Amino acid sequence: MHRSHSFLLPVFAAAIGLAAAPSATAAARSSVTRHDTSVCRHVGTAKARCFAIRLDRFRSGRVQHATAPLGYGLADLQSAYSLPSGEAGTGETVAIVDAYDDPNAERDLAVYRAQFQLPPCTTANGCFDKVSQRGGADLPVADPGWAEEESLDLDMVSAVCPNCHVLLVEADTASMANLGAAVDTAVSLGADAVSNSWGGPDMKDTSYGRFFHHAGVAITASAGDSGYAVSYPASSKWVTAVGGTTLRRSTSRRGFAETAWSGTGSGCSADNATTWQQASTTGCAGRAVADVSAVADPATGVAVYDSLAFQGASGWLTFGGTRVLLVHPNLVRPAVGRIGVWGLSWTRSNGGAGAAAYGLDA
Repeated sequence: MHRSHSFLLPVFAAAIGLAAAPSATAAARSSVTRHDTSVCRHVGTAKARCFAIRLDRFRSGRVQHATAPLGYGLADLQSAYSLPSGEAGTGETVAIVDAYDDPNAERDLAVYRAQFQLPPCTTANGCFDKVSQRGGADLPVADPGWAEEESLDLDMVSAVCPNCHVLLVEADTASMANLGAAVDTAVSLGADAVSNSWGGPDMKDTSYGRFFHHAGVAITASAGDSGYAVSYPASSKWVTAVGGTTLRRSTSRRGFAETAWSGTGSGCSADNATTWQQASTTGCAGRAVADVSAVADPATGVAVYDSLAFQGASGWLTFGGTRVLLVHPNLVRPAVGRIGVWGLSWTRSNGGAGAAAYGLDA
């Protein structure tokens, strides 16, 4: 029998020193520009896209490749969110559900864990498993965009729950039906928590809610990265909707300052309602998104390793997007009190989106 879990979670720039003042032409050639890239394309009804956002660094029009991590690493996330990962997670399984295959998933995960001095998590030692949406070895075709999402997901599970077993379930396509079937498979294979880093347009639970209603299993879904807009399954009453913040270092007792990220998905569902949210707090007649949040702004993103080249980028990369918030069994109790995370209550004001953020700093 599964234990009841509330979840969460969770997720810089390189400085260039010059010995002498360069000419204007040389400075233009050597300057680095940054660009946020959504690695999965937008989709229509009944389909989903992943929410990973890659922070690309360009010099002379070419993507710069890093040989070392750029972005928040394991120690940063452990400190920022006071994670009890040294003693938590043993015997627990976190499932990641994504679409398409990442053929380098296990190999890239090994690079990340070795970089941050974590023990190996492999198929051979029983820590890692990768299956299709049917639970077998009949894996789908590869997709380099979704593969970057999968690398992000795997690395973040390792960062916030190094002791957890990791189950990667790959859906045949990005249809809501196939991804939902993968969620069911993850639960049937013993997942204590299931992380969904993708979403599509808001829709009714009567259509797909059956895939996310699993008593005793923590089901989370990314709120999205398009600002004031609601995504499904984050709008489902059966999941914990995960939004995003901007996380910066500070001189506070916590060591970090955290504010609502302008790109986080948020709003009021027109299709679903809950009995456990108060309209007086959320300002929504229907289900409000999001429930909990943590680092997601690509400008304050996390370090990820991915070797499957996509759009000229591979190796050590920096990512944001509301997917950087992971399921972690036993991390956040119903009181949501012991770690520094942000809940976002979004309201409509003056015809637009007004944000009220409240934080609990450890």
